[in-house]
Amino acid sequence: MPTEILMPALSPTMEEGTLAKWLVKEGDEVKSGDIIAEIETDKATMEFEAVDEGKIGKILVDEGSAGVKVNTPIAVLLEEGESADDIGEISSPGPEAPEQDAPEKRAPAEAPKEVEGQARTAKAPSAAPSDKGDRIFASPLARRIAAEKGIELSAISGSGPRGRIVKSDVENAKPGTAPARTEPAKPAAAAPAEAPKGASADAVARIYADRETEEVTLDGMRRTIAQRLGEAKQTIPHFYLRRSAKLDELMKLRATLNKQLEGRGMKLSVNDFVIKASALALQQVPDANAVWAGDRIIKLKPSDVAVAVAVEGGLFTPVLKDAEAKTLSKLSTEMKDLAGRAKNRKLAPHEYLGGSFAVSNLGMFGIENFDAVINPPHGAILAVGAGIKTPVVENDEIVIRNVMSMTLSVDHRVIDGALGAQLLNAIVDHLENPMGMLA
Repeated sequence: MPTEILMPALSPTMEEGTLAKWLVKEGDEVKSGDIIAEIETDKATMEFEAVDEGKIGKILVDEGSAGVKVNTPIAVLLEEGESADDIGEISSPGPEAPEQDAPEKRAPAEAPKEVEGQARTAKAPSAAPSDKGDRIFASPLARRIAAEKGIELSAISGSGPRGRIVKSDVENAKPGTAPARTEPAKPAAAAPAEAPKGASADAVARIYADRETEEVTLDGMRRTIAQRLGEAKQTIPHFYLRRSAKLDELMKLRATLNKQLEGRGMKLSVNDFVIKASALALQQVPDANAVWAGDRIIKLKPSDVAVAVAVEGGLFTPVLKDAEAKTLSKLSTEMKDLAGRAKNRKLAPHEYLGGSFAVSNLGMFGIENFDAVINPPHGAILAVGAGIKTPVVENDEIVIRNVMSMTLSVDHRVIDGALGAQLLNAIVDHLENPMGMLA
């Protein structure tokens, strides 16, 4: 019978997508590995490859269709010997529909695999007939070849969708022999030490089947964070630069300014100084004030600095635009407003999209140093640790200074090593000589 081409799961958390573009039309011949469509997920467009060979018999989902659920049929593939008249078997399954397609009886399918950055649909484990006499699923061509070669279909493990036996399975089989069959994983079997990369949700759950667990349903924010940061680590060539800044002068200036601002009900934080220092540094090193745009680099004139804000269930990165031109008190007031509305999820998209650079400060939680993941399309992100009293050598004498560790994560496609070093050095210089930020 004809083969359903299903909407693939192109990421571990994908539940639906948009069929952005068909690269084939009805009647086209396709081979395994041919790119047949472009599928758009929440934040990316990915290529979708054919698993089997045949002819596109019918396209079921039009281009531009959004909200197409994973595993929904989007097209029908005909193999040799099949015609459009056979497509009715898919749209109107008869009484012989397979029992193993029921969720409680179906062998779990493998998760989609990625090869060279392109999503591939994985073939399901064999749906071999059971002792109850379930129907054997094979293409008409596979049945004909098996009959000619004298091969029992029940002895063959199907590699097609849902374990369907296809032409290549029969051609590779030898008369009188039965290839080893892949058995579905059993919950009681010993679990591997760790889940394979890209393992399905069910496969991961089976590992912990004998442990007390609680499942947390993912909301839209957590799904987006998981997808965006997963893509960031896989696609952005990160490299890391580390420096420490002595904050003694900054802390003195901050104390003086905060005393003067008491009457206005304001209080500057160390993070306000970090934001300002970053904004000024981007002006000093303009080539680093840039983002990656796929086929080009876009340089920004103003310093639009994003700041990571933790909220329940995730985080936002509101953007302080034109930060280089704003006073410390203005930056502080604006940041408090954005952070407050971020925690209540009241930010408008234009308030958290954009920017070329981000600051992530975990020093307030006592974290001494860490490496942050770049938020695309930003060119860099500064990870800020806690200021710690540290013995340092100055003029051949050991003195105690308030030292803050910082790590600059850099997208090597946008910023090279020497350029990144100039940017980080400029940030440190402003932090260690804070009076210049008041000019």
